[in-house]
Amino acid sequence: MKILITDGLSQEGLYVFKSYPELEVDIKKDIGKEELLGIVSCYEGLIVRSGTKVTKDVIEAGGGRLKVIGRAGIGVDNVDVKAATKKGIVVMNTPEANAITTAEHTIALMFALVRNIPQAHFSLKSGEWKRELFKGTELYQKTLGIIGLGKIGRLVAERAMGIKMEVIAYDPFLSDGSVEKLGIEPVSLEGLMSRADVITVHTPLTSDTKNMINTESISKMKRGVIIINCARGGIVNEADLARALKSGYVGGASIDVYEKEPPDKTNPLFSIDAHVVHTPHLGASTTEAQAKVGVAMAEQIVDFFKTGEVRNAVNMPSVSREIIKVLKPYLVLSEKLGKLMGQICRSGIKEISIEYSGEAAEYDTKPLTVSFMKGFLTPIMDIPINHVNALVIAGDRGISLVESKHSKPEDYTSLITVNIRTDKARRSVAGTVFGENELRIVSMAGFSIDAVPEGCLLVSENYDVPGVIGSLCTKLGELGINIGRMHLGRESLGGKAIALINIDSPVPDDVVVEISKLPNIINVTQVEL
Repeated sequence: MKILITDGLSQEGLYVFKSYPELEVDIKKDIGKEELLGIVSCYEGLIVRSGTKVTKDVIEAGGGRLKVIGRAGIGVDNVDVKAATKKGIVVMNTPEANAITTAEHTIALMFALVRNIPQAHFSLKSGEWKRELFKGTELYQKTLGIIGLGKIGRLVAERAMGIKMEVIAYDPFLSDGSVEKLGIEPVSLEGLMSRADVITVHTPLTSDTKNMINTESISKMKRGVIIINCARGGIVNEADLARALKSGYVGGASIDVYEKEPPDKTNPLFSIDAHVVHTPHLGASTTEAQAKVGVAMAEQIVDFFKTGEVRNAVNMPSVSREIIKVLKPYLVLSEKLGKLMGQICRSGIKEISIEYSGEAAEYDTKPLTVSFMKGFLTPIMDIPINHVNALVIAGDRGISLVESKHSKPEDYTSLITVNIRTDKARRSVAGTVFGENELRIVSMAGFSIDAVPEGCLLVSENYDVPGVIGSLCTKLGELGINIGRMHLGRESLGGKAIALINIDSPVPDDVVVEISKLPNIINVTQVEL
């Protein structure tokens, strides 16, 4: 396996790779886009920081070889995650490794701004002693408004409460109760802007957060508000902020990140000398953070290639080794149920609902749903389907997916039930795990059965009359095809019935058609599990 590192990695991170000589690492700092396009197809893994732009064309150039993109840091806005997902490439980041450093930098910028430290420093060094020009403001009992209460936002809140600031926060992805447990007052975005003396942003750059701080939102803030951005460039509209600073409506700003990096001299914020503190994207720039980020990224890449463990992926469920051990039989079962139904329901899919009951429902079931969809789409699609792109491809095909959990089922320790609605019919199947890893299909099309989901199977729907199964088995015998197992189910005497027949070798398609025409056979489908 070959791994390309383009923006450098800490020595501590590189040392991790030395224990795995089968992982060949190439380091190419300051690589140009054209060179990257020319060589990326030679690698299974790509590790970047913020400098390299992993665009759609870079991902396309990776061909079918590139398997994982690691962003050593938090933000992944320099990676086209959508394009990577469609190609089945895992995108990982290191969301916690530099959280403390970034939170501390936010607090440092806040203090530097309200006490005019940079300006006072340069004034004194130039021979001046103008104390009256640098009168500051206390942060004690001021209101800090935090937009985005993820790991960094929470660390900022802890430190702000330590200096006795009142902390309010807006995060649409957290319930009010979970915010209150942190000792923070949850508020609406409008409420935060109208009340906060200091506003700090800790969100990713998305279509929703781009230009979040602009002329309109600034007009809703207190006059004299202080704005801090250590998150991502582009969240704050730099031209709008510059105008608000010049007018005096915004009292000050500390900026660590910029829409264009490095920024050029025409940046409107650079024309303002007072009440602004700039740093060149130093949020994660400490010795400790760089070491942590490098080690975290290296360990995640190693685990991905060596054990299949996926951590901190932004485009698929992350599953730890411990959870994999517990969920592994259910992951296998889910994929087999998907393969089975994908070969029976091949077109006109409208909706798939998956119900988890019992032990399987006690864990995060998203990986199970992804495994089912991978299995379901594999026999349908003519492109590779994996755990990364399965849900995206399903969405592109207009398949509605509903997931639910229920209490322990009466008859089984765990049960996974799938119901599929097509434009012509409804289909269902249910499976369970006996013991540690004995997989079983226990229901299909409403019939109770006990079938082993492995190898080649013939799925026969027929009428429950004498001679049907005999004629089917006779036909297989004439072809020299051995039956390994046979599992039968019926709704009532003389009614409809179902048979799942494990066979040792596939049946030619024309023979399947011939079997389907036997008396009292409704249909026969051959599946490969």
